[in-house]
Amino acid sequence: MNNSFSFEKNNPDLRVKLAGITLKNPVMTASGTFGYGEEYAPLINLNELGAIVVKAITSKPRPGNPPPRVVEVAAGMLSSCGLQNVGVDKFIKEKLPYLREFQVPIIVNVAGESVEDFMAVVEKLQGVEGISALELNVSCPNVKNGGMVFGIDPEMVWKIVSEIKSVSKVPVICKLTPNVTDIVAIALAAQDAGADAVSLINALLGLAIDIETKRPKLGNVTGGLTGPAIKPVAIRMVWQVAQAVSIPVIGIGGITTADDALEFIIAGANAVQVGTANFFRPKATLEIIEGLKTYLLSHGYQSIRELKGTLSTIR
Repeated sequence: MNNSFSFEKNNPDLRVKLAGITLKNPVMTASGTFGYGEEYAPLINLNELGAIVVKAITSKPRPGNPPPRVVEVAAGMLSSCGLQNVGVDKFIKEKLPYLREFQVPIIVNVAGESVEDFMAVVEKLQGVEGISALELNVSCPNVKNGGMVFGIDPEMVWKIVSEIKSVSKVPVICKLTPNVTDIVAIALAAQDAGADAVSLINALLGLAIDIETKRPKLGNVTGGLTGPAIKPVAIRMVWQVAQAVSIPVIGIGGITTADDALEFIIAGANAVQVGTANFFRPKATLEIIEGLKTYLLSHGYQSIRELKGTLSTIR
């Protein structure tokens, strides 16, 4: 891919650089909402995406949490799938070959219950053809630390990122949980440990109750809140983090339209990930890409990069 940026009349430049990778546009899929990519191939042209982030991969196959796993809530979705996946060996053997057929960066989301779990996945992925970057799911509970989620402790984040950076041959993105008091401190810890980028936010922890049975609506009791309901929180956190770090920021949370994506970019995001919208509008990613082009043309911008971090808070 040509890394030089250029502009053609009526064809604004959507390319962005992210952790050493050039994306044809800033629109990516969010882990856990796009399967392994193959599931959406009959519905959209995968080559038109900026990047595909596959669902979380663990060292061993996981059956996931007991049902019900998903429940619709006001302006969003509450889910608790429990990182169901085929495991790293089967992913490499059966899922990745299909993705190699496409001209789009593939980012593998990595999850685990200990640093050793994460490392087991990362080590098996080293040198495997077709992987452009890793995204670390630090919202996982650390079983060796009493179940504390990795991503709520700056020291834990620093440790896991630094360990993985010591062996990874591809860029490492740290995906941040919003369930913290100070997300900037977590982002800075990831940067200090060598992360090539941060993505945020992961789901907000939530609970839905059936008032007739007086029981949780999810089989796992609590779950992750995603969708339009979380967008204002996500934009605020992206804005805060983008001002504090020097590495690229990927915005996630309730992005359904091009306008939503533009808010994140103006707040300081280099790129965005589309998640829950994939479920109810499978072509949302491509519609957002076209919407970005339309906005740039109508507002006289030559490239999407001109918009990054242009938020003015002065009244």
